[in-house]
Amino acid sequence: MPAFSYRAVDTSGNVVTGTLEAANPRVLEIQLRQSGVEMLKCAERGTGRFSRGRKVGRKDLIGFTFHMQQMTQAGLPIIDALTDLRDSLDHPRFKEVITTLISSVEVGKTLSQAMAEFPDVFDDVFVSLVSVGEESGELPEVLRKLTESLKWQDELVSKAKTVIIYPAFVGTVVLGVLLFMMLYVVPQMTDFMRDMGQTLPIHTRALIGFSDFLGNHWWWVLPLPVVVVLLVKLQARRSDTFRYMIDGYKLRLWYLGPIITKLLLSRFASYFALCYGAGLNVISSLKISEEIAGNEVIRAGMQQIAANIADGRSLSDSIEKTELFPPLVVRMVRMGESTGQLDNALANVSYFYDREVTESIDRLKAMIEPAMTVVLGLIMGWIMLSVLGPIYDTIANIGV
Repeated sequence: MPAFSYRAVDTSGNVVTGTLEAANPRVLEIQLRQSGVEMLKCAERGTGRFSRGRKVGRKDLIGFTFHMQQMTQAGLPIIDALTDLRDSLDHPRFKEVITTLISSVEVGKTLSQAMAEFPDVFDDVFVSLVSVGEESGELPEVLRKLTESLKWQDELVSKAKTVIIYPAFVGTVVLGVLLFMMLYVVPQMTDFMRDMGQTLPIHTRALIGFSDFLGNHWWWVLPLPVVVVLLVKLQARRSDTFRYMIDGYKLRLWYLGPIITKLLLSRFASYFALCYGAGLNVISSLKISEEIAGNEVIRAGMQQIAANIADGRSLSDSIEKTELFPPLVVRMVRMGESTGQLDNALANVSYFYDREVTESIDRLKAMIEPAMTVVLGLIMGWIMLSVLGPIYDTIANIGV
């Protein structure tokens, strides 16, 4: 529990100072008031609030939402549910967060208000949905949907990592082999090949030229990709127009662009269905979904949908006007509006995109392995042909 240095005034008007441990400044103020003094100001001692310990991750939040859903569904009070969870945790920082939630709820705050004090742990979407669940009396159901959503995100991230790990490993090996060949092996063979007194083929001259270029300029060529990426990120932070352009380019990338688009729209559909099913209206659901879009082009589309709905258009017409969604999704939403079951239609849209994303990632994973093998074979074939070809030609001429 953090320690606070405080400055307070007692009933006689005398200023008192000291240090006291408390879950948060609000709890400290209550403790001082109970001891007969009124706090003027306080400051946490040390490097900062909850600065130690590993970050609270998605798996920790899944455990939190599942536990709270089970406890609240069984009728257990929020404080008792949080206390039981705190006692079972071995995550130091999350344990301190739960302790502070308990203290905040004890002094009269709702669970969502207490969560809002930790934006690095509970984002705006999380807090908004819990708040809706508290107001509607459907907190266990909201927590259940949150658990399912977090599990889906975790599974998706795990699949994406499996797709990235293999090409990253193979790419690192290929890059290492290429640099070794270009910076060490090829220079060793260059003088020998030039002394053979024969005209070198164009692919061998290209290899020697590329090797010489890397050998003379490796100090700026190697860090260049990292520098370019950092500059692009920096410019994207400074310029909304540039960020919009880069995000649009991501969605147009060959093969990867459609997968990224489906992934972003899947996340939008999932949260939109979650928010609307929890009791939020369409505009509020769109606003929350817009915040987690993760892409300026998609975010602009969400803003356009909200603006069209505010002008009196239906949700299906607004979605169709953005041209982000396929006709099947538009028909599903229109059917939900006409039957009065928009929440079910949104859930079907979310399922549709979940399946599309999963299938796209599986296809990409199946393509990457042979593609990387072909790339590695072409590079090694070029190097071996360029180095060994002239040597074999010289040996053949000697025999003649």
